[in-house]
Amino acid sequence: MNSENLSPRILVVEDDESIALGLKMNLEEEGYAVETVDEGETGLERALAEPPDLLILDVMLPKQNGFEVVTHLREQGSRVPVIMLSARGSETDKVMGLNLGAEDYITKPFGLAELLARVKAVLRRAEFQRQRVEPLPGPGLSRELVQLGDALIDPKLRQVTKGGEPVTLTATEFDVLWCLVSSRGEVLSREEIQTRVWGPDHHGTLRTIDNFLLQLRSKLETDPTNPNHLLTVRGVGYRFAP
Repeated sequence: MNSENLSPRILVVEDDESIALGLKMNLEEEGYAVETVDEGETGLERALAEPPDLLILDVMLPKQNGFEVVTHLREQGSRVPVIMLSARGSETDKVMGLNLGAEDYITKPFGLAELLARVKAVLRRAEFQRQRVEPLPGPGLSRELVQLGDALIDPKLRQVTKGGEPVTLTATEFDVLWCLVSSRGEVLSREEIQTRVWGPDHHGTLRTIDNFLLQLRSKLETDPTNPNHLLTVRGVGYRFAP
C-alpha cells in the first residue's frame, strides 16, 4: 500500500468507456483510489512513472495491447501486480498472461463480487511481498532458511537467492512455492494449492498451477525438465523434496 495514501491506488487501463467507468465507481466505493486511462502506451507510462498498488489491464488495447504492456513493465523491473481482463478466455491467452508476469487473469464478462475478491487477494499478496524489506535479524538471532538445490528460500523476507544472486519472483509465484515448501513433502493436489494460495472462492483454471510450477522450475531448478525439488506426482499433484 502506498505510504503516502492510506487507500491502495489502482490504475485501470481499459478502452471500453462503460467498463472503465463501472470499475472506477465500484472500486472507489470499496475505498480504493482509482485512475483510468484508455490505451496501453499511456497506461505503461503511468505505471512506470507513478507505480500503483495494482494495475487492472485490458488485453485488447490501442497502441500497445495488454500483453505488450506487461512485457515492458517486467523488462523495466517493475513488480506492480497486474490483473488482466479479456473477452478472450482461451487457455492459451490465460497462460500467456501469467507467463508474462500477471498475477491473475479474469475473463469478461465477470461478476463484480468475483473481481473485488480477486483485487483484495492480489493486494494482500503484494503487501506481504513488500514486507520482506524488513531488516535482517541481529547477532544471536536466527530464522529458518530452506535449501532448494543451490537456492535459498527466506520465508520471513519472502526472498529467494540462487548462487548468491536474488531471484525475481512475483508475489503469487512465491506463494505457490512456499505452499509446497511449507507442506514439507506432503503431496498437494492442484485444488489444494489453488485454495491455499488464491482462496476458496477463486474460480480460475487448475491448469494455472501447472504454469506456475513450470515458471518456478525454470527459475530455481538446475535442470527444469528433470526437477529434483519441485516434483510432479502423476495423477495427484505436486510436492517439494529438499
